[in-house]
Amino acid sequence: MSARFVTSLRARPTPIRLVAEGATSVWTLRVQGAEVYDAVRVEVLPTTMVRDVKQAAMAELMPDVDALDAYVVKLGGFEVADEGASVQAAGATDGSTFLVMARRRRPVR
Repeated sequence: MSARFVTSLRARPTPIRLVAEGATSVWTLRVQGAEVYDAVRVEVLPTTMVRDVKQAAMAELMPDVDALDAYVVKLGGFEVADEGASVQAAGATDGSTFLVMARRRRPVR
């Protein structure tokens, strides 16, 4: 169900594929970068680790960021505590939106 509305809403047109061609049970997630006001679609398996989704999305949205640990992943407003867990174990479903944001808020100047 990769053509779901939520995954195409204000997201870049080309999805990031973290699955092999011909894979079954492919989910499309929407990953938003809070600091860049942009989003990408990421095609994954339910067993794909949250860390892999975060790394792929940040490489596209924030390529100049090296410290991935300085950013957290949120799902439904709550931080995903174990980024080594699968997206399914984290509570995501096909069409879910992950939010990637800085761990600490930066002061506005």
